[in-house]
Amino acid sequence: MVQLSFTLIPAILLALRVAAGPVLVDESVITLDISRRFNFTGGSVVQSDLARINSVKNRSAAKSGRDARAVISEPVDNQVVTYIASVGVGSPATSYDLIVDTGSSNTWVGATKKYVVTSTSTKTTARVSVSYGSGSFSGTEFTDQVTLAPGLVIPKQSIGVASSSSGFSGTDGILGIGPVDLTSGTLSTGQLVPTVTDNLFSQGTITGNVVGISFEPTTTEDDVNGSLAFGGTDSTKFTGSIAFTAVTSTSPASEYWGINQSVTYGSTSILASTAGIVDTGTTLIYLATNGFTKYKSATGGVADANTGLLRITATQFAALQNLNFVIGGVTYALTPNAQIWPRSLNTAIGGSASSIYLVVADWGSNSGQGLDFINGYAFLERFYSVFDTGNKRIGFATTPFTTAATN
Repeated sequence: MVQLSFTLIPAILLALRVAAGPVLVDESVITLDISRRFNFTGGSVVQSDLARINSVKNRSAAKSGRDARAVISEPVDNQVVTYIASVGVGSPATSYDLIVDTGSSNTWVGATKKYVVTSTSTKTTARVSVSYGSGSFSGTEFTDQVTLAPGLVIPKQSIGVASSSSGFSGTDGILGIGPVDLTSGTLSTGQLVPTVTDNLFSQGTITGNVVGISFEPTTTEDDVNGSLAFGGTDSTKFTGSIAFTAVTSTSPASEYWGINQSVTYGSTSILASTAGIVDTGTTLIYLATNGFTKYKSATGGVADANTGLLRITATQFAALQNLNFVIGGVTYALTPNAQIWPRSLNTAIGGSASSIYLVVADWGSNSGQGLDFINGYAFLERFYSVFDTGNKRIGFATTPFTTAATN
């Protein structure tokens, strides 16, 4: 798999801060705005995602021989689109810019801004180490007060404090909200590390072990267009009802926020029902090679050397049909506009301003591997998503932007 250098010193770096305070949705759900960072370091968009994908594929192989320096499979720093939350640690709190990631579960700080010890800091005897493909961090476990927002305070959250890290220049670490089992092997004690959502729920701060995530499609590089709802869902962010599907039992997708789905292009079958994952840390939509080949043929797209994406003509764009994701018996349709990269950002990823690029890419192996697709940001910006740990399920709903002609 091709990798970019694992760095956050981008050719185009737009680090955004939380633009608004927390919004109380109801007595048990607090919604936080999160900041979109456009982080393109050259190469191609596909190359940027591939390092993460390679780690996901390799996780099962590493699992059987895992030790205290486990490989946890998600480089999150070299993605073209990442989301940043400003998180307070300690008392008085120091604010850290952390990457929000559903594909990992350890929360850690110290990559750029050094950890500040305060009266709430307690150092444990455990070492913590996580490798994210071509980047990593290692250090010491502390417990400390973590403040996500007023009303979302965890008195004794386990956090990693980096003594060394690579690939995280420009950000301070990660806020991991993936399944807790992804922390297996990351501590020298061998214990699992409850996520921030787990702890908020167990201490009664939120009444459901649930995170709702909202993104909106955008045509600008700098935009605060995402939010997290802890404890439930934010009904102002979606339309209709949320349909849930169980987390897949197929490994290795089952170790992540994995689901079963089939894919059609119009009435043409692209990918039979199979397992894959939903991931905020992946920019594009990836299909197993056999499905991608069918999609490429159906759309007439040709590989573009500069972006790594499929390129289509204006005539082919006019003829595009919906790309349908069938999940739990419900069809979620990506309209033609939802299938293309925002044209105003073509040059930002090394493309031609006048070209049209598709956001569906090749997973790199045929289906039947137990993880045959990734529904990344390009999918999630059109649908509200809900990650329900308590009931081991994932939900989706349409939004006001599902069919928007944004691109």
